[in-house]
Amino acid sequence: MTPLAAFLIVAALVFAIGLAIALTRRNAILVLIGIELMLNAANLNLIAFWRFGPHPELLTGMMFAIFSISVAAAEAAVGLGLVIAYHRHARTTDLDTMTRMKG
Repeated sequence: MTPLAAFLIVAALVFAIGLAIALTRRNAILVLIGIELMLNAANLNLIAFWRFGPHPELLTGMMFAIFSISVAAAEAAVGLGLVIAYHRHARTTDLDTMTRMKG
């Protein structure tokens, strides 16, 4: 097994775990954690393809990963802010009961 294949298998497992968490949990914070796991798996793929690509001296994969991490941090901050604001109002983080936010 090549090192690239090992990285891709680990990234696929992390993505599958994140997807399972995001689809099966009702708690909004756990869904956010599942989404973060999926984004981390994508970052792992970016870094692996950059490292084992034809030109690893160019920092293109690293730049994409840093950009993705910053977008994930912004997404987590906004999502957690929404969850905290809703929890203060309704005293729950259950996604099935979050129907008051519909327009």
